[in-house]
Amino acid sequence: MKFLDLAKVYLRSGSGGGGAVSFRREKYIEYGGPDGGDGGGGGDVWAEAVDGLNTLIDFRYQQHFFAKNGQPGMGRQRTGKDGADIVLRVPAGTEILEEDQETVIADLADVGDRVLLAKGGNGGFGNLHFKTSTNQAPRRANPGQAGVERTIWLKLKLIADVGLLGLPNAGKSTFLAATSNARPKIADYPFTTLVPNLGVVGVDGAEFVVADIPGLIEGAHEGRGLGDTFLGHVERCAVLLHLVDGTSEDIVTDYETIITELDAYGGGLAEKQRVTVLNKVDALSPEQIEERRGALEAASCGPVMTMSGVARTGVVEVLRVLRARIDAGRSAARDEREEPQPWRP
Repeated sequence: MKFLDLAKVYLRSGSGGGGAVSFRREKYIEYGGPDGGDGGGGGDVWAEAVDGLNTLIDFRYQQHFFAKNGQPGMGRQRTGKDGADIVLRVPAGTEILEEDQETVIADLADVGDRVLLAKGGNGGFGNLHFKTSTNQAPRRANPGQAGVERTIWLKLKLIADVGLLGLPNAGKSTFLAATSNARPKIADYPFTTLVPNLGVVGVDGAEFVVADIPGLIEGAHEGRGLGDTFLGHVERCAVLLHLVDGTSEDIVTDYETIITELDAYGGGLAEKQRVTVLNKVDALSPEQIEERRGALEAASCGPVMTMSGVARTGVVEVLRVLRARIDAGRSAARDEREEPQPWRP
């Protein structure tokens, strides 16, 4: 199944049915009077986050969604049938944007979240509503209200606990393959990862989800390489795992390149908690490891771990640190939700 994280969708809610102009014509009833019924309401257009979806591929093959119109009213005070609603089923973590791709309509972060995108038109009144003491045979009825037509964008942001960052060939896919059942493409050339990959990682009986996104290069925020198209998938992550290739000629520049791109992207990514790891240490001598680790610690102003995804050395220690950061973040979020709110009348 192909991965699709952005889709343009055209919506239209149903129009309301028109009211009826009708009069009673029954035997033995001298004064029948008006009996036109109201029109039915048009169908609504909803969006709902459902379980079991992780891509917007369904919206590549169908971009137009039109709800049903309401039926017109009928004689004998019969109201027309309401039009059927339409529900757009999207993966959890989908943002719904206006046509300008900037204004957020809704953020369906959790399964079951639901939002009304287009309200159906009201049905028109039949001539029975216009009966008065001075106008006992009205010959007018209201038309149904027109539906709402709009264009929106669906943007999927994967929900993962850990997001992998690094230059191309920093070892992100190798780490994901070594710690989970995911099988991303691994090769000795850059940009082997073209779409985000998800893997479930387990350590000490606990599991969490890791998202591997395509590598960034200098100028990604200007559209170079694959650009920062996929950085939105790590916005929801609790912690970022920054992998630096230990065999690179200038690891400090590599580290600063990624940090610069995070700052340019915005969205609070640069302020997220990060775990910095010097990767591919199996190809370095102990002296080189200490030298490059010290340089990286000075650049990052924090601790740096060492790891080799191929040799599986240091992987468990990195996973344990990630798990501790995730648990701390979840605990803080839970405490914030459970904090008693001041009473208000």
